[in-house]
Amino acid sequence: MTIPATIAESADLAVKKARLVRSPARYLVSAMLAGIYIGVGEILLLSVAGPLEAGHSGAVRLVEGAVFPVALLLVLFAGADLFTSQCMTMTFGVLSRRTTWADLARVWVMSLLGNLAGAVVFALFIGAAGTIKSGPSSSLLGALLASKEAASGGQLFARAMLCNMLVCLAVWMFTRTSGDGAKATMVWWPVFAFVASGFEHSVANMALFSLGIVNGQAGVGDLARNLAFTVPGNIVGGAVLVAAAYWFANDGGRTAAVKALAEPSVPAQDTTVPAQDTTVPAQDTTSRTSAMV
Repeated sequence: MTIPATIAESADLAVKKARLVRSPARYLVSAMLAGIYIGVGEILLLSVAGPLEAGHSGAVRLVEGAVFPVALLLVLFAGADLFTSQCMTMTFGVLSRRTTWADLARVWVMSLLGNLAGAVVFALFIGAAGTIKSGPSSSLLGALLASKEAASGGQLFARAMLCNMLVCLAVWMFTRTSGDGAKATMVWWPVFAFVASGFEHSVANMALFSLGIVNGQAGVGDLARNLAFTVPGNIVGGAVLVAAAYWFANDGGRTAAVKALAEPSVPAQDTTVPAQDTTVPAQDTTSRTSAMV
């Protein structure tokens, strides 16, 4: 898919999200599912990389990056509303003048609340299951939380900005490719890069800190402080570094040009109808048209 066509498709998706969010209960459920799926990625990361951390392996970051992409794959293939990807999608909608700033704000706020609710619900499930109460997974959880709490506000913002640039590029490339294998590959690499690099994803942090709160390793204030810096950083990464950048680089994303490129071209054989076919008697034309319908 061409870049202008992808911009047009993203704007179309923004319109759908703006309509969907007008049914708040339904949209919240969709956003909660995204928070749960991100939680699945976090618990998988802790379970697989925990023993490596306990053994002081140098492959911890590599393994974390290799397994966490399952979270975004679940969101994209199963279907759910993730705040970080909406940072890009809704910006395309506004720039295309297909949606309003009010639509953008409504989707961002509702997706954030839904993602947080889903992350908390998932953490409560994990707490009841007791899978990370102790052992290597619990130790790794504590280490990750301590690292995030030690980072300054500026560091969290910059890491969040870089993170969502990669996450939105994953979604962008997912949209541009065809075939499930190609889509999965395009999602895996950017997410691997952000996790292995130690960048900050606000929704992943919702899940991680919620697990820490349930496990007695973090407090609500720790989560609030982290989100105060990572949410704005994620917005800049998705809205500015991806959506606005591609919009500007492609001639301002002019609606008319984008729509023209987005429309499928007519097959060549349909444009060169032989002259004798244009003089078919009226009754024959009617029968042929009826057959086509």
